[in-house]
Amino acid sequence: MWPAKAMNPKTVLWVYIVLLVVGGLVGFLKAGSKASLIASCSFAAALTLCAIGVIFQPHVADILLAVLLVFFGMRLAKTKKFMPNGLMLVLTLATLALRHLKL
Repeated sequence: MWPAKAMNPKTVLWVYIVLLVVGGLVGFLKAGSKASLIASCSFAAALTLCAIGVIFQPHVADILLAVLLVFFGMRLAKTKKFMPNGLMLVLTLATLALRHLKL
């Protein structure tokens, strides 16, 4: 079992940031999607600022995650394909839940 200290909201956010950038990079490498790479890096940069608390307050991360949740949900509804939007929807939802889970 993971120690409770390892699952703090910042740790969860850092894991999501890495997965977001990797997803954008995969989208770029496999499909040549510059938009995917730019969007993922942009959101990752904003979430990084939230994680380190330099510019944004920590609750801003929840707002950004909610925006991504809506975006991935709309894309999943449009394409009806689980990959990659369904996976990112699940990861974003899990990130939001884990950030507020009291261990």
